[in-house]
Amino acid sequence: MILSTIKIKNKFKNKVANGFPLLTKEMLVNQDQLKQEGDILVAVDERNQFIAKGFQGNQNKGIGWLLTWDSSEEVDQRLFSNRLRAALGRRKSWFTKTNTTAFRVFNGEGDGIGGLTIDYFDGHYLFTWYSEGIYLFRDEILAAFEELSSYKSIYEKKRFDTKGKYLADDDFVRGERPSFPLIIKENGVNFSIYLNDGAMVGVFLDQRDVRRAIRDRFADGKSVLNLFSYTGAFSVFASLGGAVKTTSVDLANRSVAKTIEQFSMNGIDYEAQDILVRDVFRYFDYAVKNNVKFDLVVMDPPSFARSKKHTFSAAKDYKNLMKQAIDVTEDKGMIVASTNAASFNMKKFQRFIDEAFKEKGIRYEILETYSLPEDFMISSSFPEGDYLKVVFVKKK
Repeated sequence: MILSTIKIKNKFKNKVANGFPLLTKEMLVNQDQLKQEGDILVAVDERNQFIAKGFQGNQNKGIGWLLTWDSSEEVDQRLFSNRLRAALGRRKSWFTKTNTTAFRVFNGEGDGIGGLTIDYFDGHYLFTWYSEGIYLFRDEILAAFEELSSYKSIYEKKRFDTKGKYLADDDFVRGERPSFPLIIKENGVNFSIYLNDGAMVGVFLDQRDVRRAIRDRFADGKSVLNLFSYTGAFSVFASLGGAVKTTSVDLANRSVAKTIEQFSMNGIDYEAQDILVRDVFRYFDYAVKNNVKFDLVVMDPPSFARSKKHTFSAAKDYKNLMKQAIDVTEDKGMIVASTNAASFNMKKFQRFIDEAFKEKGIRYEILETYSLPEDFMISSSFPEGDYLKVVFVKKK
């Protein structure tokens, strides 16, 4: 790897020196100092005093991540080994759980290496690489991991664009290839997991606490609408929590078979549920026209989505989405509003909700809020990493 020195502008010096790990172009005195992905970067101030070391890797709005503020620490396999060892130690108790067998082992910058996450699925590991820069350290990171942990298999996902040759057409890295689906447990509930089938594996682990709350405290006796339902995980938990009926709505054709599979894994009669392939916004129109309402509405849209007739951006459109959800929620009913958009914080998200209710002329009460679960480590120096925002809102 090439070693490059980058100079940080004075106005960003303290922020970076205090542990902010994400590098952006606006921080740099001269952007021409950047050469290529995977270069090791030494960040100095305008007086050429050392601040930190990291690597170049384009990810969203960033151009790299800082890894160490110790001038004597090299960016090498030993550093990766130290970060991985600490992360595994922090999750020690998770490996002994029997009712939850899937969790996050390593959460990017929260565990000290931006651009990398590692998830555990009952002995099988999934590495996700978010930039070509971090991917170029793949061999050192995998070697460090193998020294620290046993495994049944390792799979990987590359969440970045590259013209380079892909290593495997099914994401398998090493170990013994399992048969799919893998059956994992989350708070006693079964999920089918596919590590070899596209970018998403069957369940979003960051919503674990939210699903449990729905099952244990809010679903009993309720009619439930699950929007942007993916594989129906919220619907499964609602049904197991005593929901009278669930309606799952998603634009993807494959969501039907995937949701049926998750219901069946838990002994739930999927034929007693509604599983619909619809544009959510067209479904809202149908529900309003036919006066269809629900006691509990769950919506966890992608940060950005496009269908034939609609484009949705959480930052611009969540307020209007909320207004439509209010229209299909019974009086005294509840909306579980969720977003994983990192471009705004919980305060702004709650402002979207407040504006939606005020514009509808309806009072509301916030019952609970959720952010990332404890296995999704967050750096105190990078609160932006706590991207998940979930609000349980009661319509009054």
